[in-house]
Amino acid sequence: MQQNNTVVLNQHSPDKRTRIKSILGGSAGNLVEWYDWFAYSMFTLYFAKSFFPAGNQTVELLQAAAVFAVGFLMRPIGAWMMGIFADRRGRKAGLTLSVTLMCIGSLLIACAPTYESVGVFAPIVLIIARLLQGLSVGGEYGASATYLSEMAGKNRRGLFSSFQYMTIMAGQLLALFTLIILQQVLTDQQLTDWGWRIPFFIGAILALLVFVIRRGMVETESFKNVNREKEVKSSAFALFRYHPKAALAVIFLTAGGTLSFYAYTTYMQKFLVNTSGFSKETATMISAAAIFVFMCIQPLVGHISDKVGRKAVMIFFGVGGVLFTYPVFTLIANTTNAVWALSLIIFGMIFVAGYTATGAVIKSELFPSHIRALGVALPYAIANTIFGGTSELAALQFKNIGHENYYFIYVSVMCFICLIYFIKMKDQKQHSLILED
Repeated sequence: MQQNNTVVLNQHSPDKRTRIKSILGGSAGNLVEWYDWFAYSMFTLYFAKSFFPAGNQTVELLQAAAVFAVGFLMRPIGAWMMGIFADRRGRKAGLTLSVTLMCIGSLLIACAPTYESVGVFAPIVLIIARLLQGLSVGGEYGASATYLSEMAGKNRRGLFSSFQYMTIMAGQLLALFTLIILQQVLTDQQLTDWGWRIPFFIGAILALLVFVIRRGMVETESFKNVNREKEVKSSAFALFRYHPKAALAVIFLTAGGTLSFYAYTTYMQKFLVNTSGFSKETATMISAAAIFVFMCIQPLVGHISDKVGRKAVMIFFGVGGVLFTYPVFTLIANTTNAVWALSLIIFGMIFVAGYTATGAVIKSELFPSHIRALGVALPYAIANTIFGGTSELAALQFKNIGHENYYFIYVSVMCFICLIYFIKMKDQKQHSLILED
């Protein structure tokens, strides 16, 4: 069966105000989704012993990281289910459903009993909550990346789609700021006993507000223009049957990029405490400052990709990841100077921005609109589960066996594998399948 890529384009493109309003609306929801997701990682140092009382900090963190990885196992399922949903029912509908699931997951964690009170049932509740959040985030990425890329104009797709990772980091930054504020107003013991629940209550409330916002968003022209009677219906079979090269491309694009992203963001806070020897408070401040700078450069890199092309920017990331990951992490591991540590992290993040700022638009431009949300979401979620979801787990396991430097090598090797693909890839700026302007 041959797919039909012919579409009759709706000429009523959204005006500039509608574009910006819709992009900001989609971004705000994305921010809250990822705040909820990252709050788990940011507060692990405080709640790990409530669910896994091992008496050894590295072992407690390792067990909590395993649950973080479990959440990633649901992401391919969420990507599959809600990618199809967003392709068949609309990007807006997919985004609304994902934020609802995230709200439920956050509320479960906020109210979860401790190991001391209910025994093994406590980590079970935690796992269920993370599974729901994984389902939510799995669908969020594809719908969000697709929505932002389709809503942006032809000459600004790199710029506006960079908001996707910008809001991921804004959510992470919001989680860090919440932690910083709580560290200032509560004692370490209060945070360990009950204060860690506060950010999850905040996340649930914010998710409810975003639900209302997303109900009022407009649908994209790309979705409206699909002739669903002629096109093959969005499904995993159709994706890998008719678009195998594009799906494989997304996996390659994601592998080294997501591993590097989690290395410099979620794992870095623990690395600064558990390896460099910084206090929890100092490590949190360093991480917050680095992620803030990282967030601010996303639109700049996205804008550059609109000018020079996506391929050049991705090669910049690959080369930087291969050459500098090992020396940067090694230097951070051996410093107790906060300013020097911050500078090194930002240096490494500049290269990672080559992936984060352009990943959403590159993946979206690979697929026709009738299967775009699934095409972006499912291969991304598969690669993210394998490489991103296990990033902290791998790093802590290497440290636990006394060979932490193996993690630096692992990240470098994955960047090298991706670099080979980047060099061979077409420049999606010139070969985009997003037909609407």
